[in-house]
Amino acid sequence: MRGKTVIITGANSGLGRAAAAELLRMRARVIMGCRDRARAERAAREIRAEVGERADGAGELVVRELDLASLRSVRAFCHRVLQEESRLDVLINNAGVFQCPYMKTEDGFEMQFGVNHLGHFLLTNLLLGLLKNSAPSRVVVVSSKLYKYGEINFEDLNSEISYNKSFCYSRSKLANILFARELSRRLEGTGVTVNSLHPGIVRTNLGRHVNIPLLAKPLFNLVSWAFFKTPLEGAQTSIYLASSPDVEGVTGKYFGDCKEEELLPKAMDDLVARKLWDISEVMVGLLK
Repeated sequence: MRGKTVIITGANSGLGRAAAAELLRMRARVIMGCRDRARAERAAREIRAEVGERADGAGELVVRELDLASLRSVRAFCHRVLQEESRLDVLINNAGVFQCPYMKTEDGFEMQFGVNHLGHFLLTNLLLGLLKNSAPSRVVVVSSKLYKYGEINFEDLNSEISYNKSFCYSRSKLANILFARELSRRLEGTGVTVNSLHPGIVRTNLGRHVNIPLLAKPLFNLVSWAFFKTPLEGAQTSIYLASSPDVEGVTGKYFGDCKEEELLPKAMDDLVARKLWDISEVMVGLLK
């Protein structure tokens, strides 16, 4: 990855941090897009200490503030990237909110749909020109197998009528896959590929909103250590899609454990994908 620039959202912990460390090890210039600047700077220092600075100067870690719950922050981040970066080879849409209580983003969107889908939707669209100019380039979208339990309800996308934190997470992850599918269709022939993935069940702080009874916590911790992936194991498919020559030119696919996987019909519905795209454009202000 020498000479290549990669943006990773949510790169200060979990999957994003693991991917940032590995891509830095491959000598990429990695831009960490993170909400909490202090935590991101601390993570960057730790990663540099782990990986080690290279004498030849290849590989670089850069921290930039990015709050996906704020369209204003997304625009400011992209404005800075477009001013400072001459190329963008890989965009990894990794950050996510998982099963939080009902709350809204700065712009009034339900938090999981707003961060997991709409924030990344705007981010990707604003960086498309740079991705095209840097082609062959790649967009990697971190989704989840839990998409299977989600439905795109156009009558209540913002969960104003009813809210179930599990279903809304699944809806946002289904939206990720439909977005990647529609984006890959729109980018045919540009040299920009778009793929989505399921990282597996990983030990990260993503589950901080999940309430586990106090007495069950020791058992849960034991099970998670025995059966859940480490962040580095979970990040392998993201790293693979970002860097491997095996997937050069591959687009519009869904991966798990570095292999292509089948999707349910609802995740391949092009009419729904197109309608979701059109509505998302209006919601984030790309279209009036």
